[in-house]
Amino acid sequence: MSLFRKKPIQAILSEAEAGEGDVAPALKRTLCAWQLTLLGIGVVIGAGLFSLTGKVAADNAGAAVVYSYVISGFACAFAGLCYAEFASAVPVAGSAYSYAYATMGELLAWIIGWDLVMEYAIGAGTVAVSWSAYFMKFCSQLHIAFPVQFALSPFDAEVLAGGERVQGIANLPAAAIVVLMSLLLIRGTHESSWFNAVMVTVKVSIVLLVIGLGWPYMNPANHSPMIPDRITEVVNGHTISHFGWQGVMTGAGLIFFAYIGFDAVSTAAQEAKNPQRDLPIGILGSLFVCTVLYILFSWVITGLAHYTEFRGVVDKLAPVATALSHMPAKFHWLQQLIVPAILAGFSSVIMVLLMGQSRVFITMSQDGLLPKMFSDIHPTRHTPWKSNALFAVVVGSAVAFLPGNLFGEMCSVGTLLAFVLVCIGVIVLRYTNPDLPRKFRCPLVPAVPALGALICLTMMAFLPKDTWWRLLIWMAAGLAIYFSYGRKRSRVRDDS
Repeated sequence: MSLFRKKPIQAILSEAEAGEGDVAPALKRTLCAWQLTLLGIGVVIGAGLFSLTGKVAADNAGAAVVYSYVISGFACAFAGLCYAEFASAVPVAGSAYSYAYATMGELLAWIIGWDLVMEYAIGAGTVAVSWSAYFMKFCSQLHIAFPVQFALSPFDAEVLAGGERVQGIANLPAAAIVVLMSLLLIRGTHESSWFNAVMVTVKVSIVLLVIGLGWPYMNPANHSPMIPDRITEVVNGHTISHFGWQGVMTGAGLIFFAYIGFDAVSTAAQEAKNPQRDLPIGILGSLFVCTVLYILFSWVITGLAHYTEFRGVVDKLAPVATALSHMPAKFHWLQQLIVPAILAGFSSVIMVLLMGQSRVFITMSQDGLLPKMFSDIHPTRHTPWKSNALFAVVVGSAVAFLPGNLFGEMCSVGTLLAFVLVCIGVIVLRYTNPDLPRKFRCPLVPAVPALGALICLTMMAFLPKDTWWRLLIWMAAGLAIYFSYGRKRSRVRDDS
């Protein structure tokens, strides 16, 4: 039964406030509600906005990709409401790990903590590889000849325009952006939040420009009909259905992954000035802003260009470029700003994911499940510099030397698993600790959390099989570490 021993909520809150072990007080409380909201926007809005809109419109939903964004945002809101309640009741840096420890016991807490480490590490690595690809496009715009072999891993190759095949040596731009964002995090949370604010301002400004300038030039005929008739075709021996409401729902499942990342806001709990009030604002506020931007952006893009124009597009920038080509020539300068906007967006995504990863690590270390060095705080910078340095080396090396598509959708399955446990945890906490002060309460419990868990489980079921195998391998490695190290040194076990 010690595997399911829970950590008392009062103990979690006391450690966060009093700083047992001299860990918590060293994390400086500098973030307000709007900075937490910008953290959420910074990690949610990435290239998905610029690429998924065209792909889902062409292959799944047609102009009704707008409905897919609405449905996906609605589904994500269930998990967001559960995160907001937990964040207001248990405002600590461990996020879903701490929530699971308080409601479902140590073993499940370890599983979700290890899962979050995978989510943030693989997420940051995946975005870094994409950042490198867009960096090469940016160099091309500036007529800078960056050597292709130093923007690819040794397992990847690229055929140039002249037919020459170039084998990669190391993806240096991807490694460089990981190291730079890690150094920024080591420097300080306040500095990191201001950098994120600038990056968010850049990419949101581009999105608003596309919406505002493109709106008058939309063709109403491109939105009629909103939901094209369902068609079925055979592709590579598989029968695939497009359009109709089935296409809209399939598109919603794909687009869901453009929303993930808001949970990273909860990892900044011990750096928030008023966490009980500001964390729910940051989580739900960022979700609301991103959902509105996604809906308006997809409406304008599909209004400028008919959804059939996006079919067969290979280049990730092409959907937006195709739509902007329908605007007068005087606005074509917008196409040149898309790449810098995506680079800015990716930078903030990488930074927030690395920040969330280190905060989960120090909480697990504080509980004794990981070595104490991971909870060491810099004496003057007040940041977990050893954890940041470790992830800079590990993630930086991975993106430099491993294939860019190695992990695929592992980040998505890890996020969905965290959402499921948080939704279940809200129900458990309502029945086991109903009198716990909560400045925000999830409505209609247990219906809303149950629906949130069910939706996330359904989406997990449709992920590829190899994603599940990689998740099981990662979890097996984590359990080996837990039973050989963490379980024997657990502070909760020792206290009991």
